Amino acid sequence: MTSSEQVGTGFQFVDPVLAEVVQAGLAEVEEVLRKVVQSDFHPVMETSLHLVDAGGKRIRPLFTLLAAQFTGTWDRENVIKAAAVVELTHLATLYHDDVMDEATMRRGAVSANAKWDNSIAILTGDYLFAHASALTADLGVAAARIIAETFSELVTGQMRETMGPREGEDPVEHYLKTIKEKTGSLIATAARFGAMFSDMSDEQTDALRAYGDVIGAAFQISDDVIDIASPTEESGKTPGTDLREGVKTLPMLYALAEPGAESTRLGKLLSGPISDDAEVAEALDLLRSSSGLVKARRTLDEYADEARAALGKLPACPARDAMESLSEYVVARSN
Repeated sequence: MTSSEQVGTGFQFVDPVLAEVVQAGLAEVEEVLRKVVQSDFHPVMETSLHLVDAGGKRIRPLFTLLAAQFTGTWDRENVIKAAAVVELTHLATLYHDDVMDEATMRRGAVSANAKWDNSIAILTGDYLFAHASALTADLGVAAARIIAETFSELVTGQMRETMGPREGEDPVEHYLKTIKEKTGSLIATAARFGAMFSDMSDEQTDALRAYGDVIGAAFQISDDVIDIASPTEESGKTPGTDLREGVKTLPMLYALAEPGAESTRLGKLLSGPISDDAEVAEALDLLRSSSGLVKARRTLDEYADEARAALGKLPACPARDAMESLSEYVVARSN
């Protein structure tokens, strides 16, 4: 890894020493991930390694490693274990998510539920949760309580998304709460763990936790915007995926909140999944010129500002610079 190289998604490492430390730490996390899923029962090991071997950006372990680099006195063994815990927890949720979403692909590979079946995918997710819990036990009671609370938030967020807003509940507020629980909570815990095992003050630990919480949600909003605003050749993704799946993202919710929006052509298009390519293109055109996209970008800016404010409570160092680069990136990628 060279200086100024981006690791994962959006982090810019100007300091070569920090880059080397993070790269070495991620390599150790990979070793732990593969070690903990070993089993005498080969099928469970095979299904567990399915997503581990598929790779991914390892954003959550990266947060843990970075958050541990502010003091120069980090507990390497515990930080590596904590980083593995958050990634195992994340991987477990992916197995369960694919069952709920009836997905067929994950990280460029056939999803576990498609390769085997739903029951095997669910059990594999449970197996990974079990090993995440076992690793957390080595980190102490406080860490065990934190990961239990985080797991509760992840489940609550998934249930909130599945059930949708209750009668009389503001759909935008419901959505923002959902993404905070589903995405922000685990990233916040990842950063919190790094701080805990590097002798950071309670105030600084809270700042890192707040940063992870808001930047995780910001990434989801950024993805929402990209799915509508960015041409395929720029984003590398096919726009309108959410429209085809009938998922109402933040720009859509803002657009639908406008007076009389439900009776408009856009409102009718957004009433359910869209299978016709021409209607997807029409909906994208209407959304791109709507106030909903403008408001979503404004919300994203506010989240990025909140993330920067949290970082302002931390000492200046290469690790903070890397996190600040992510705050810039999460906005720039959707413009």
